[in-house]
Amino acid sequence: MPAISRRTSAATKLDIVLHELGSDIINGKLRVGSVMTLQSIGERFNISRTVAREVMRALEQLGLVASSRRVGITVLDRSHWSVYSDLVIRWRLESETERIPQLQTLAEMRMAIEPQAARFTAVRANREQKDELLAAADKIITIGGVWNFRSDLFIEANYNFHHMLMCFSGNELFRALAPSLLSGVEARIRYGLMMPSLNEELLMVHRQLAEAVFHGNGPAAENHCQYILHHTTITAQYPRLPERY
Repeated sequence: MPAISRRTSAATKLDIVLHELGSDIINGKLRVGSVMTLQSIGERFNISRTVAREVMRALEQLGLVASSRRVGITVLDRSHWSVYSDLVIRWRLESETERIPQLQTLAEMRMAIEPQAARFTAVRANREQKDELLAAADKIITIGGVWNFRSDLFIEANYNFHHMLMCFSGNELFRALAPSLLSGVEARIRYGLMMPSLNEELLMVHRQLAEAVFHGNGPAAENHCQYILHHTTITAQYPRLPERY
């Protein structure tokens, strides 16, 4: 990328350089073991040593590099990556080489967590939350029946429904993980990796799931959620991770 203008604010410079270097590390452009210095970062992006240091610290916190006064800033392998970080997930989804493995791991995590969240939501959500979930399910059916499943309206409605399902579970960890886990849904559509079998029947299962939650039927809510994920997850298309994992 071209050098950053000196008129750009320090915060914006930090975001730009962090994204560029983070992406380069994730997609392998900067190979494991490569060494950078604050000076080389500053010269490459036309930024001050102070901004370069902030970038280095951010990359360290994400597990992408390790810094040493004697050696410099060394690129680390994936075993050190902060895999729950929204930034790392985003960069992996943007990478052609990392996208499918990241989608699969997100799908597997979601399959392990969301059905259990549905069970908890059925017994812990209050009446107002249950009403919200029913309304969200109806919105999915309405939009899905009129618009293409790839439309922004449907993506938003589908995200909101599943986000509610995890957030209303009463488990703060599920709530915190929800945005990261659901990022795979949007990414599949954005990059043309369509859900294998999303159809009107599956839209109606969302309503059945919401009804199970409304009536406090945890096992039924869990089963309906498992059914939805089983028929829409990319894991079915990519059953095995690359050997490097």
